[in-house]
Parts: sequence; structure tokens; C-alpha cells
Amino acid sequence: MSEKSSSSGSDEDVDPESGQPVELGGVLSKWTNYIHGWQDRWVVLKNNTLSYYKSEDEREYGCRGSLCLSKAVITPHEFDECRFDISVNDSVWYLRAEDPEHRLQWIESIELHKAESGYGSETSLRRHGSMLSLTSAASALSATSTSSFKKGHRLCEKLAEMETFRDILCRQVDTLQKYFDSCADAVSKDEFQRDRVVEEDEDDFPTTTRPDGEYNHNNNGSKEKLFPPASPKGINGIDFKGEAITFKATTAGILSTLSHCIELMVKREDSWQKRLDKELEKRRRVEDAYKSAMNELKKKSHYGGPDYEEGPNSLINEDEFFDAVEAALDRQDKIEEQCQSEKVRIPRLTPVPPGDAYSTIGTHRFATKVEEMVQNHMTYSLQDVGGDANWQLVIEEGEMKVYRREVEENGIVLDPLKATHAVKGVTGHEVCHYFWDTAVRLDWETTIENFNVVETLSDNAVIVYQTHKRVWPASQRDVLYLSAIRKILATNENDPDTWLVCNFSVDHDNALPTNRCVRAKINVAMICQTLVSPPEGDKEISRDNILCKITYVANVNPGGWAPASVLRAVAKREYPKFLKRFTSYVQEKTSGKPILF
Repeated sequence: MSEKSSSSGSDEDVDPESGQPVELGGVLSKWTNYIHGWQDRWVVLKNNTLSYYKSEDEREYGCRGSLCLSKAVITPHEFDECRFDISVNDSVWYLRAEDPEHRLQWIESIELHKAESGYGSETSLRRHGSMLSLTSAASALSATSTSSFKKGHRLCEKLAEMETFRDILCRQVDTLQKYFDSCADAVSKDEFQRDRVVEEDEDDFPTTTRPDGEYNHNNNGSKEKLFPPASPKGINGIDFKGEAITFKATTAGILSTLSHCIELMVKREDSWQKRLDKELEKRRRVEDAYKSAMNELKKKSHYGGPDYEEGPNSLINEDEFFDAVEAALDRQDKIEEQCQSEKVRIPRLTPVPPGDAYSTIGTHRFATKVEEMVQNHMTYSLQDVGGDANWQLVIEEGEMKVYRREVEENGIVLDPLKATHAVKGVTGHEVCHYFWDTAVRLDWETTIENFNVVETLSDNAVIVYQTHKRVWPASQRDVLYLSAIRKILATNENDPDTWLVCNFSVDHDNALPTNRCVRAKINVAMICQTLVSPPEGDKEISRDNILCKITYVANVNPGGWAPASVLRAVAKREYPKFLKRFTSYVQEKTSGKPILF
């Protein structure tokens, strides 16, 4: 597939007036799915968005898909010089340009749009500055909180400091208590001495007492007591020792409570540390899983993409290839069974040319080649291979036997295959007629997606082009071949006539190979002989009296890169199914009809 039109953008990638990247549009090949493969799509790059349409004319109906390029990853393909992949999270677009120059143009334009989308540009940093600041601040806070544990500033150390302060405070309180006790003793002694002196003075000298209770001076000039009468408690009423004990007990209680709180915090710190360690470990595992997933996504594309289909650089191994092919064939078988149960076959009245038309050599341009193929099959294909060591019996089911001879050329499987079968109730003419007639081909052939007659050479020779259904991850195959039906008259009157259909690959200007399919080469022959057993008495020959011996030979070059083991396994599975399906179809079509010898 190729890019069919040039991009709509100018040579300059950036608009000089606005400074913004210009719009780019053109046809690229886009991988759709494993059934349809690469398809041409109109792709538009505008305003940091990549959109695609089925065609340029359908743009007015809206796009079929789009990708925001802000976080897109553009990956040029390692082997295909025209291909590049664009992935955003789990969405991947596989695109192919016309040539490497166009691919480079698209990649540069996409990268330019992505750079101006607000991620990684100067405007992006300004726009998201506050968020970055908050993130940085949170990171710094987290780092500080974590580092505090690393530096050893634990609560147990603070507790030790508090114990030291408590001891110091207790010693200070003891010192104050001694001081208070000394002061109390000194005051008591002074009061006692003063009281004695006053009492002696009162006995020797009369005094005059004022109404207010103060003392006057005596005549001899002695000082009278001016203080009021001492209260019952006096200065000795202040209990310094009791106050000190209370202060000490209160301080000790406060410190004890504080110590208890610190102990509780220390216990909780261990629990918090364990929870923190668990969270850090959980975060580490999540980050590792994310990195692993991202690396895996970058290494290979999604399963089902073009990197997994058949090819020299396929990422799928041989076992996975075989499993995928077998699963696809199983799905096709189920679909065919459903279709057969629901299908009502429409009788087709296909005119059968007279036998002489099949026994004559044609005059068309391939007549010589057809005659050569017919003689080769009559000479070699009918030879018995039962005792030949080169042929291996791979399938035996009743009257049907399938032989194979393993041949490889340049790594491609070219195994010749030969099958023999005996079918009751049909003639060789009938079997070859339905095998050759293109009007009923789709009634019994289930592997064909579509076919058409490219050229009719004569009444018994046509050139046919047919496309087979794709069995993913194998590439889709097509075949262009000449199909001729011939009647070979027996040289001995006791031998039966032989009917033969040979199909062999040819070239034609109206069916050239394309990139969409791998062109296979074939050389196939269906050779049939009718054996008649005499009826009883005067009865006419019925279908119970006829038996068709079938020899089917196939030489197929599938081309491509399919593994040899897969091709052999598919051939072993499909050829017997084909023979049983086709012969059952012929028996059904001829049942109750006149015998065609």
C-alpha cells in the first residue's frame, strides 16, 4: 500500500505569522486488523491531534479515529523503512508512508506538533509552574520527614534528655528546700530573741499604749513597740517546707506524665515505622511493575498487530504461530458448520458439453502446456506409491489414504501430496465436472474468499483468479491458475476411461500480484476412473453398481514465511477434510439423477 497524494502542508513546518505548526494531510496506509491488513486512509495532523478518515471525500462525515499527541510515542520501524508506529497508552496506530522521505516528513511534523502541545515547552513550564512547585514542596517535606529518622533524632533520645532534665530539676528543688529550711530556722530564732527582749523591757519600764496598739517612746528614750500584736501564726505561719514538697511533687507528676506520653509515642513510632516500610515496599513494587510494563510495551507491539503476522521479522514463535493458525481454522470450521446447516442449496442447471468436447486438444495459446501437464499426470500421478520409501502414509480413513513426500527448497515447504479414495454411487465424469465447474465452486469450497474467471480459453479450459480466506497470523494467499478438464480414452477396451482436471499456475496481465496477498503456485490434478459391476439379471445399471476411484495430487508452493511444521500440520489436517467434503457434495448433487458416464 502506498501514499497516493502529497501532504497538504507547505514546505515550512511552522506558520511564520502565528508560530504554530501548520496542518498536514495525506494518504497513509493504516493497519486495520488481521483480516483486512493494510488499508489506505486519509490522515490529518492538526492542532496537536492526528485524525484519520476513510478517504478525503468523507472528511465531512467525521473522522473514524483520532489521537492526542501530547503524550504520544513515535517509533520508526526497525526493518520497514516506510513504516512508523504511534502509541498513546494502550492505543497503537501502525502507519506506512509511500517512501522513507514521506515517513520522515510525517514524523518531523508530528514531533513538532507534540513539542508545541504544552508538554516540555516553556509555556508548559509556566502554565504548570504552581503544580510543579507543590510537587517539589511535597517531595521536600517527604524527604525531610524521612531523613529525620535516618539522622537518629528518635523520641527515645528525647526521652533520655527529659530524664536528665528531671534529675537536674530534682536536685535544684532539694537545694531550694534546704535554703528554705535554713531561712525558716533563722527567722524562728530571731523572733524568739526579740520576744524575750521586749518582755524584759515591759517589766522595767511602764509604757503608754495608744489606741491603735502602737508603742510610744519612754521617758528614758527607749524605743517602744510600734508593731501590732503578733497574729497567732506570725511569720512562722508560712510553711516553706510544705510548699517545697508540693512543688517537687507537682513537678515530678508533670514529668512523669510527660514521660508516660513519650513512652506511648515511642511505641506508636514503631508501628508507624512498620507501616511506612510497608508502604515504601508496596510503592517500589508498583513502580517496578510499571517500568516493566512500559519497557514491554516499547519492545513489542500489541498482539494482533502487523509485527505478529507472518514475515521474516515476526515476533511470534513457531509454537504460537501454530496455535493461532489452529484456533483460526477451528473458528472457520464452526462457522462453516453453521452455514451448512442453514444453507439451502439452489439447484443449478449447468450444461454439460458432450464428451467429445473434453477429449479433444484445444487450440488456445496454452494448449501445448495443458497437454504436457495432462501427460505428466497420466504417467506419474497414477503410479502406486504404497511400496515407495519416499512417500509416507500420513492419513488412512477407510478407503481414503493420504501420502506425503517431504521436500523443502530455500526453506519453503514444497511437499508433494497424493491421496487415493473410492466413492460409491458416482462416476469419474461427475466428480471431475463438479471439481472443474466454477458455477458451483463456492458450494463445496469453503476456503475461498472470492474468485472470478479471468479468461475463458475454450469449453474445457479457463483461467481463474481466487483469493483464499486469511488464517491469521499467516498472510493471505491468492492463486492464478489455468483449470482444464479432459477425458482420456482408454487404449484397452477392458480398461475404463479416465477423467482428469488439472489446475496449474500461469501469469496473466489482468491479475498481477499485489502487496495485499502472497501469490501461491500450484500444480493440482483430480484423476478419476469409473468401475462398473454388472447388475443382477436384466436390471439396468444403477448407482449401486458404480464406483469411482479418485487419485488427487497436489504440488503447492505457498510462498511467504510460514514455518514448515505449521504448513505440514495444516496440510495433514485440511486435505482429508477437503476430499470428504467434496465427495459427499458430489454424492448429494447426483443422488436420484441420471448417471453421467
